[in-house]
Amino acid sequence: MKKVIAIVAGGDSSEHDVSLRSAAGIYSWIDKEKYEVYIIEVTSQAWEAHLNNGMKSPVFRHNFSFRDEWGKDVRPDYAYITIHGTPGEDGILQGYFDMLQIPYSTSNVRVEAMTFNKFVCNQFLRSFGVKVAEEILVRKGQEVDPQAVVDKVGLPCFIKPNAGGSSFGVTKCKAVDDILPAIDKALNEGDEVLIESILTGVEISNGVYKTKNGGQVLPITEVVPKTEFFDYDAKYNGLVEEITPARLSEETTKRVQTLTSAIYDILGASGIIRIDYIISKNAEGADVINMLEINTTPGMTATSFIPQQVRAAGLEMKDVLSEIIADKL
Repeated sequence: MKKVIAIVAGGDSSEHDVSLRSAAGIYSWIDKEKYEVYIIEVTSQAWEAHLNNGMKSPVFRHNFSFRDEWGKDVRPDYAYITIHGTPGEDGILQGYFDMLQIPYSTSNVRVEAMTFNKFVCNQFLRSFGVKVAEEILVRKGQEVDPQAVVDKVGLPCFIKPNAGGSSFGVTKCKAVDDILPAIDKALNEGDEVLIESILTGVEISNGVYKTKNGGQVLPITEVVPKTEFFDYDAKYNGLVEEITPARLSEETTKRVQTLTSAIYDILGASGIIRIDYIISKNAEGADVINMLEINTTPGMTATSFIPQQVRAAGLEMKDVLSEIIADKL
């Protein structure tokens, strides 16, 4: 009898639709000869299973079950979480599945909660010697002196939600007068805002996954946005050139992949994660690796980095997903 895999998608953030696109990608890759697969869409209003006949069935939250198109009760054996944002990337769903003793694809509650909070994650990894941008945390209701911001992080700077991803609510500020409007924009996505000094150089992204049978640090993708920075349109609407493997020296490539593996282990991560970096130059002209952020439920759409990197590694997404599912199932 096949194990039942629930691809959990949706959420209430601006990334809801992107999450559903990731779910469609994952659904297309999971081995249907091994597993029975359903997409479960989660919002604060309803949890619904997408059935094979095109209908939707309500999910009973007390035990994460639903009825299929023939009225049979189905309780998934495993949750592949692909919600970008809350409640799938901040530890909330992970705690729910822990209580139900249902294994899932991502890291645990602690790792998810910490990595979702960019400021906390950056400060934690900074203590291990990871280079990150100079930054300021602003909370809703807090008064901000724009000139004090410029004095600390300089111009231009990035202002973005402290939690979340996919470049919603992100502004590149070039003038002091841009700062307060950018903070207001970011606060539409959450209660905390991160203000970061700008890092110039080559933007790259590196995926990694590990299981009890091994794992893989994937080839690196170089990101060349056609927009001013790697925003939503660049990520999901094709306004970017993505080069895999990245045009880095062999030495820098190894350094980045070693750092990616080390961060994975420092965090105690699980499943597939993706770490974004900027490669800048120091005074001597040597490459400096600066971490931008960590994605613990990385995009799995047709234009996403992880599928590109898996192909570049000579692997198949179907096999990678089977390996990740089998690690906990």
